[in-house]
Amino acid sequence: MPGAIHAEGLVKTFGDVRALDGVDLDVPEGTVLGLLGPNGAGKTTAVRVLTTLLKPDSGRAVVAGIDVLRHPTEVRRSIGLSGQFAAVDEYLTGRENLQMVGRLYQMNGRAAKVRAGELLDRFDLADAADRPAKTYSGGMRRRLDLAAALVVSPPVMFMDEPTTGLDPRNRQALWEVIQELVAGGTTLLLTTQYLEEADHLAHDICVIDHGRVIARGTSDQLKAQTGGERVEVVVHDRDMIPQARGVLARYGLAGIGHGDISVEEHTRKLTVPVTGGAKILAEVIRDLDALDIEIDDIGLRRPTLDDVFISLTGHAAEQREEESRKNGKKEGKKDGRKAAVQASEKEAVK
Repeated sequence: MPGAIHAEGLVKTFGDVRALDGVDLDVPEGTVLGLLGPNGAGKTTAVRVLTTLLKPDSGRAVVAGIDVLRHPTEVRRSIGLSGQFAAVDEYLTGRENLQMVGRLYQMNGRAAKVRAGELLDRFDLADAADRPAKTYSGGMRRRLDLAAALVVSPPVMFMDEPTTGLDPRNRQALWEVIQELVAGGTTLLLTTQYLEEADHLAHDICVIDHGRVIARGTSDQLKAQTGGERVEVVVHDRDMIPQARGVLARYGLAGIGHGDISVEEHTRKLTVPVTGGAKILAEVIRDLDALDIEIDDIGLRRPTLDDVFISLTGHAAEQREEESRKNGKKEGKKDGRKAAVQASEKEAVK
């Protein structure tokens, strides 16, 4: 049975750029799917198709059991959306913004007022509740926009890079809100560039790049693709690197040779892939000590989602935006894919 969010073969083009190139997604009810990728990968375009704001060139999508193309109005009644940019009325106060959203969802005046107060407290906006939104900082507007998306409790939520512009404290607060929503049965599709965010919140992760899903699985499953754990050792004396290398060779993966041990001479750091976790680390420490090899640091390093992304795409998740910016300066034009995604923000369903 398809999940609360289900998509097959979504394609969307802007000129010569295929912003979506056959995207398949399936999000079981009551879970979080993290859509992970750099700027311009197609994340926002996918969200806008699934929330009826864009029509795909081909493919199909079902949200909350409703066909997105056939019954877009019904889909909109069943979802909540927080986009990349705060969509608040700057001439209304924070409280008035939230009450207005409640009334648009046909809540009575008292219920809308109570719900607005709850959300203003939850998002640390109570002190600014009766100030016009135009006096809010960028982070405050972002929090108000997120609060507006939660005025009603829709069965399906879409959050497009929701913590962009938030400080660490407010980011953590939003994570707690998301976890509460999902514990209550809400299904969430979350796009993000923050690897820690996907790791912390998502039950499953889809890595998307150049409009295609290039990997999917749980955080642990994706991390396993990078080659597992590594022991890292920093020796105190550079002259002891050869002896330390010999010790690490005993504990490396089956068949490992000295060439598989990474050595950074300038930092005196050696790295070797291992299996066995903390037990192996204890044995390495014991053997180094037996040879009087003094160490400045030692640790067991597990793969991160950043490692996963680099392994899959050859660049970090945040790296390509900076590269595009530099290339754009040099060539005097914007990166084509990023421009296409920006164009998608302006296109409405006809």
